[in-house]
Amino acid sequence: MNMCTPKKIASSLLLSLTLALPALAQDATEIVRQADLKMRGESSRAEITMKIIRPNWDRSLTIKSWNKGDEYSLMLVTAPARDEGTAYLKRGNEIWNWLPNINRTIKLPPSMMSQSWMGSDFSNNDLVRESSIVTDYTHEIVGDTTISGYDCYNIEMIPTPEAPVVWGKVNVFISKEEYLQLRTEFYDEDSTLMRTMTGSKVEELDGRFIPTYMEMEPTDEPGNKTVLMYNEIEFDIDISESFFSIQNMKRVE
Repeated sequence: MNMCTPKKIASSLLLSLTLALPALAQDATEIVRQADLKMRGESSRAEITMKIIRPNWDRSLTIKSWNKGDEYSLMLVTAPARDEGTAYLKRGNEIWNWLPNINRTIKLPPSMMSQSWMGSDFSNNDLVRESSIVTDYTHEIVGDTTISGYDCYNIEMIPTPEAPVVWGKVNVFISKEEYLQLRTEFYDEDSTLMRTMTGSKVEELDGRFIPTYMEMEPTDEPGNKTVLMYNEIEFDIDISESFFSIQNMKRVE
């Protein structure tokens, strides 16, 4: 008869847990990857309304955006008239801003990526995406919860040492069934919550159910928030890398 001692049982359990840890980490990364891919696709084109809300005023922008993978993105402001034609371009690690009112192209340094995009509560990095939530962070499932009726994973994301991000950590809540990114919490290096983004109004656009209403709220500025509303989006479009050029940024409509 094969008898297991308590020491052997404990060693076996420790080995099982050790072997399971890489799988759990990979699962968390794959969940984040699926959520990111669902919102962007291999490529996409979208029309978006942004509303910047302050205690005493608000203003709206309409935006067209295109992306191809993680390397290429282009955003064009189409209204209001005073901002029409303003564009942002990402090609690899380079970010460019076209300002038609002064006929000037500016290359954005990394130090500007954390600054406000067009006076909103989203940063340049949020919309132009210098960093990647998949490759620039480690991921760990730290719990689960329910948001708006969806069972969600709570995944803690810690930036890698070389990542071009300012956050100490990010907590993202992703639904277990549809990989919907329904809440994201951004913390500084002292683990203080700085801002929260929530996703809601899940609708079917181009065959995918996605949150069409994204709301960003800074913690330290009560009454301030910015809303992104997806009016339409097409996924996996045929678009070439040559579309994402400085020349095209100046003339795209």
